[in-house]
Amino acid sequence: MAKKLPFEKIRNLGIMAHIDAGKTTTTERILYYTGITYKIGEVDEGSTEMDWMEQEKERGITITSAATTCFWKNYRINIIDTPGHVDFTAEVERCLRILDGAIIILCGVSGVQPQTETVWHQADHYEIPRIIFINKMDRIGANFFSSASSIKERFHAEPLLLQIPMGSESDFQGVVDLVKMKAIIYNTDELGATFCENEIPAKLQKIAQEYRNILVETVAEQREDLTEKYLENGDLTEKEIQEGIREATLNLSLVPVLCGAAFKNKGVQGLLDAVVNYLPSPTDVPPVEGINPITGKKEIRKADEKLSLSALAFKIWNDPFLGQLTFIRLYSGKLSVGSHIYNANKDCRERVNRLLQVHANKWEDITEVSAGDIVAVVGLKKTTTGDTLCIEKDPIILEKMDFPEPVIYVAIEPKTKADQDKLSSTLYKLTQEDPTFKFNVNNETGQTIISGMGELHLEILTERMLREFNVRANIGKPQVAYKETITQQSNGEAKFMRQTGGHGQYGHVKLLLQPAERGEGFIFENLCHEEIIPKEYIPAIEQGIVQAMETGILAGYPVTDLKVIVKDGSYHEVDSSDIAFRIAAVMAFQDGVKKAKAILLEPIMDVEIILPEEYMGDVIGDVNSRRGRIGNLRSKTGMQIVQAKIPLAEMFGYTTSLRSITQGRGRFTMQYSKYNDVPVQITEKIVAKIYGYQ
Repeated sequence: MAKKLPFEKIRNLGIMAHIDAGKTTTTERILYYTGITYKIGEVDEGSTEMDWMEQEKERGITITSAATTCFWKNYRINIIDTPGHVDFTAEVERCLRILDGAIIILCGVSGVQPQTETVWHQADHYEIPRIIFINKMDRIGANFFSSASSIKERFHAEPLLLQIPMGSESDFQGVVDLVKMKAIIYNTDELGATFCENEIPAKLQKIAQEYRNILVETVAEQREDLTEKYLENGDLTEKEIQEGIREATLNLSLVPVLCGAAFKNKGVQGLLDAVVNYLPSPTDVPPVEGINPITGKKEIRKADEKLSLSALAFKIWNDPFLGQLTFIRLYSGKLSVGSHIYNANKDCRERVNRLLQVHANKWEDITEVSAGDIVAVVGLKKTTTGDTLCIEKDPIILEKMDFPEPVIYVAIEPKTKADQDKLSSTLYKLTQEDPTFKFNVNNETGQTIISGMGELHLEILTERMLREFNVRANIGKPQVAYKETITQQSNGEAKFMRQTGGHGQYGHVKLLLQPAERGEGFIFENLCHEEIIPKEYIPAIEQGIVQAMETGILAGYPVTDLKVIVKDGSYHEVDSSDIAFRIAAVMAFQDGVKKAKAILLEPIMDVEIILPEEYMGDVIGDVNSRRGRIGNLRSKTGMQIVQAKIPLAEMFGYTTSLRSITQGRGRFTMQYSKYNDVPVQITEKIVAKIYGYQ
């Protein structure tokens, strides 16, 4: 392993974008120009380093985030290439949680797209400094300035143009660097590995000076001393401009914007320079915060290898040769092979058998890592995504990761008894790797139900079961993950008594059920005095309610968005037990839900449809027929863009329908928005179908 660099020379960043904007292509160029690979991998040929899974090679998309490390101008850059498809948003979410900075890649033709917006808002949540690379400037329809203006419109961010393109589409030659005021031309004979800095061509002098003035004025406004210097001299030095850009990037007031064509090997070196010049090192971001599990007080951990260890497990991967790999980000302290660490979430000790510097699906053994590093650990048996690793005598629990609930499910049935035996362990491994993938067994039918974020998500996972784990199974049709909730307040009461000689069982619970706001989930409160129900039985009551919520009374779907208050009950000094109160809580909850006017909820999707104008009427009519609600309508580069909210239940087969309506010229993207009430007539049909009335 290369010698340890100071924190100022380390960059931990992610590369993020909408599907097909060129993330993996850009990453492949970065690896080539930094000397990690000797040959440029191509997505279309399935020869990329970062998309190493068979499904990724076949489909030409990124499915799982891949980590790698490279060096540029004596800086160490730890890169995570993330998926662009909305079904794999959780992969992006957990990577953003542990990164210091990000490169957002936009398509020069489409500008800001729906999944890019999702990623942007996720990065906003974690307050991550970003730079933007407008890619595909060589494509027909590419428009740099239109794409740059979409940043302001859709992100509500302040773009700062550091470059402008020299030509576009087939005439794209290179970029004008507005900081250096030089034209950069790439040598196509050497795959863009070399380039020359020339004087700016006369035809671009005026526009270059115009944008240079905007750049300098904007940077000067960021700091008082720069403002004074600019007012005195009318300009700033290259170093002063870079310092101002860096400061504005780190405090999230500006977003540097660059451009290029990664596929044509143009603009990537300038992007690497921007990474080391403007994105933060581990010491530039605020210290990580957590809670001391012993004192309950908030603590911070600075990026310092001399402090106590604190690290976050952000990804689990099951390797066929190494077993379970746990990817971690170290925020403070050191970690060495053979040492023991403490999992503060699980309250257990784990042993570090191996430490690996990972490059996609290849690795290099290392003996020690320290604050600021991102590595994989072999040997952690109980650690899962979101767990904090530290030392036992100085524990801390870092902020947990929240993942969206699955919105779609299918039934899966193993073909043979041998497949049945493999299925359970396989599903367990996959749920460890992917927090948005869940499974359960339907007690009535005996079927195993798997659920995820979309049709593609489940398709990939079922393919992995067959290819990686050799589980043969029949897969049912995708179904919508409906939920149930209540619409009015009600009371529920149950008394559970059993007397079988000796100690019996006794639990008596009175509950108050109240509707909650959409998206609030389950809220539990205990208002019962300890003399009525001792506090040691309250957790059992909560467990019983959570258990009962798994199956609603209307159509058997999980219950959500309600508040349950324990208000009264009774206990027996001898016969009361946890199990008695848990059973009583289940019965009381079911009693209360029956009286609370339950309704069905369904997932609503944000859908963006891009189509030629002549098909607008037919497409809007089709959206309305699917119970959709039209939102914004706008036009861009000769195409119309329709934004709508449509129930997921109405979106099955929409790809075929849209192609038919638009003669193959329309396309769409969708992502989960929220759960909403199902209309009464639709609810009646769903319930009738479940109970066999139709």
